[in-house]
Amino acid sequence: MTRVTRAAVDRSCAICERTLLMGENAIRFSPNGGSSFVDVCPLCADAAMEYGWLREGAPTTPIVTTERKRRGGGWLATILGTRPRTTDEKMIVADPILRRLSDHEQAMVNAADLFNASQYRRTVGGIGKSLGTPQVSVVVLSGVNSEVVVTVAWEISWYQYRVSPESENPVRLEGRGHDPSELEGSFTSWNAHMEDDGRLVPDIARL
Repeated sequence: MTRVTRAAVDRSCAICERTLLMGENAIRFSPNGGSSFVDVCPLCADAAMEYGWLREGAPTTPIVTTERKRRGGGWLATILGTRPRTTDEKMIVADPILRRLSDHEQAMVNAADLFNASQYRRTVGGIGKSLGTPQVSVVVLSGVNSEVVVTVAWEISWYQYRVSPESENPVRLEGRGHDPSELEGSFTSWNAHMEDDGRLVPDIARL
């Protein structure tokens, strides 16, 4: 009798890298249009299409609609800062308010805005629908590059992201785990919260 181990059945989304739950349906995509396919969670399916990945069973040539062409790059362009934000991707605070914040507070708000414009917002928002409201921290690292670490944690799962505003790909997954006690204490001073739509908002009194 063949024994099915956890390692044998663990799968992760090729885009957000979230571990897929047992029984969760994944969509298969080929990143290069060849015969090799990867799993993509339903939350990231639109992102895979924006990348031009070929969905399993779709025509050989990916179909890009006229509307998508007019959008000038769509989801990926938003992340890279080449497309204006939509209403759903609006900034946390308006510029006049932002200018009244300290440099440290501005760095927190800017990092949250970059995160909210990335695909990871949908990732944590989707997990939140299953696990409830998470604890969130936004920690500005010391140094000239103003890098920020964003941590989103539930009782049984946590995700940590590095936000580098000067990078072409400003938000990346830094780490993940199952037990929040694994996190360094400097990242567990919960100073932000997640809205119902998955947006992260720093808890700054002047916002």
